[in-house]
Amino acid sequence: MYTLRRIGVFVGIIALLAAAWLLYPKSTHAPSPTPTPQVLSFEDCANAGYPVMESHPRQCRTPDGRTYAEELPEKITYTNASADLVVVELPFPGAVVGKKFSVRGTARGNWYFEASFPVEVLDKDSKRLAIVPAQAQGEWMTTEFVPFVAELAVPQSYIGPATLILHKDNPSGLPEHEASVSFPITIEY
Repeated sequence: MYTLRRIGVFVGIIALLAAAWLLYPKSTHAPSPTPTPQVLSFEDCANAGYPVMESHPRQCRTPDGRTYAEELPEKITYTNASADLVVVELPFPGAVVGKKFSVRGTARGNWYFEASFPVEVLDKDSKRLAIVPAQAQGEWMTTEFVPFVAELAVPQSYIGPATLILHKDNPSGLPEHEASVSFPITIEY
């Protein structure tokens, strides 16, 4: 009799465990799926391990076809100058340009001499590819910003990285009056 009671308790416990297992939600028995990383930027995409294309700027593509471009910081170098003296609108730092391109922007009147200032393009080895005057597009004898345009043409044989430099016109030739703004561009077509 004691054995039958023991068997009954054992069967009861087994029945309770089976009922609990059947009533317990099945979704908790399955392993959780690996969460899909949230991708909102180039960095998120690259950190998630998605393919990065070696372009300029680099781009990363998610499996669902979204593409994110790497945001490059502005690489403008001011030498004895600031954005309060000259602002380049085109091309922008890191731009890809052709063999012929325009440089446009605004500069304070004291950046000019006789309504112009030199604009230069250097190759990757700092050799001059071109130098032309940027021409004021308005009254330059002021302390206000005056629009300018320069039309550049580099040798047809050159393709690759370059540096665009806007020099303050310095007719005195004195080093203390020299100033410039420069940034990288790429010449491709």
